[in-house]
Amino acid sequence: MAGKHMFVLCELLLFILIQRTVSVNEEELHASYWNNKGKQALHTALNIQPNLHQAKNIILFLGDGMGVTTVTAARILKGQMAGKFGEETSLVMDTFPHLALSKTYNVDKQMPDSAGTATAYLCGVKANYGTLGVTAATPRYNCSATYGNEVKSVLYRAKKAGKSVGIVTTTRVQHASPGANYAHTANRGWYADSDLSPEAVTNGCRDIAYQLVHNVEIDVILGGGRVYMFPKNMQDPEYPKIKGDRIDGQNLIVEWLKTKKKAKYVWNKKEFDNVNPVNTDFLMGLFEPKDCRYEMERNPLTDPSLTEMMEKAIKILSKNPKGYFLFVEGGRIDHGHHAGRAKRALTEAIEFDRAIGRAAELTNELDTLSIVTADHSHVFSFGGHSPRGNPVFGISNEIADDDKHFTIAGYANGPGYQFSNGTRPDVNETISMDDGYRQQATVPLDSETHSIEDVAIYAKGPMSHLFHGVHEQNYIAHVMAYAACLPPYENCSLTPPNYAGSSYPNLLLLLIGLIVFSVFSL
Repeated sequence: MAGKHMFVLCELLLFILIQRTVSVNEEELHASYWNNKGKQALHTALNIQPNLHQAKNIILFLGDGMGVTTVTAARILKGQMAGKFGEETSLVMDTFPHLALSKTYNVDKQMPDSAGTATAYLCGVKANYGTLGVTAATPRYNCSATYGNEVKSVLYRAKKAGKSVGIVTTTRVQHASPGANYAHTANRGWYADSDLSPEAVTNGCRDIAYQLVHNVEIDVILGGGRVYMFPKNMQDPEYPKIKGDRIDGQNLIVEWLKTKKKAKYVWNKKEFDNVNPVNTDFLMGLFEPKDCRYEMERNPLTDPSLTEMMEKAIKILSKNPKGYFLFVEGGRIDHGHHAGRAKRALTEAIEFDRAIGRAAELTNELDTLSIVTADHSHVFSFGGHSPRGNPVFGISNEIADDDKHFTIAGYANGPGYQFSNGTRPDVNETISMDDGYRQQATVPLDSETHSIEDVAIYAKGPMSHLFHGVHEQNYIAHVMAYAACLPPYENCSLTPPNYAGSSYPNLLLLLIGLIVFSVFSL
């Protein structure tokens, strides 16, 4: 009985401590505050009108592995990084007016991967786990089964319609998510020709890097993946001990450049910054041998951020009067989760959202369809008894039944499994807040897995209201194609964009201002 009283006393002391350290906004204590917020939100909702015009531009933002739990945790972390509680903060994607859910399964797998899902949301056809740009009639690793089963991406269709197209990613540009924009392969792992299986070589299948250069002309390619573009006897320009992966002797950068005018290849931040979009029509930037560095580890003097790459891409692509299609991937959200390191995953998600915000400043919602979604989620959890404003990487204020603390961020499986002889280590915030901390997991695996749950779709711009419920993931590609009147919806009969000027809204405001000034000067 004494122990129970002691537990209650400790809980009371903890409550008092929390009340002293957490200062709730006085307004939140009153019903009028919440009623006003509700009325404002209702007013906004009542004034949303669907944009029924054709989309001149399409930007697809893909947060790899960015499930709803990741979005929630990233939102709170963003607010806490700004000195707030965090829960009341909004991500840029939160402000998009149209929202739906996407069913992420592959044709052959309940738990999806980034290749089969990318084929769905980019090509409009659900596919098998591990395959890119082919129907489910192609089993993974079966090269010969790719022939006749290829499917074309929205990027490919946009280019054929005269639009400019681009790919921006924090992974290698040959990775699964960007790869479905241009590649047709039975195995997502065939990055270079040295990765091809004997059967693939015999049957004439090409590696993904080769297809990047030869399958469709892509105006802007930014990310990592240098190693797959160079022959084995060629040193990496940044890391001399690393050499290329190609056994065919080809330098695919040279192959890409020689057929293009006003084209540039860069591999570091200085060269990237020197690229002038005005006189550059084609840009390839590969900033690491494989994946780009995590945002937490990125050197801003040597490597551009996702936001910077995205901005440069828009400025180059938007010169085309017919518009553009741009794929932007926050790819290392996924990698942080696989490693069981939530801080890496969530800081990647915040940078991804920053890119979405910068894109909003560079484009106009009247003529640009912007979509934010994920390919799949992760078995990342975020919960436990915690007060308002509890650090995202902090611990619960309740002791577990094994008399030890636990973090509010954790994983159902993965390399964070730490049980030994039936017990797990205790943890405090000094440990859990460390940049390299790996959250505890309940099942031991060398890599944490994807989850099976639905992911969100956020949309704004022309025809964005077509995202309205629970959709199969391949529906995303069909909305993009329809909104831009691309095959198979060339005859969509949508009226042209109701804002046909520059992609930069500030220029329109300047023009209006000059007209008004001229009128009043008469």
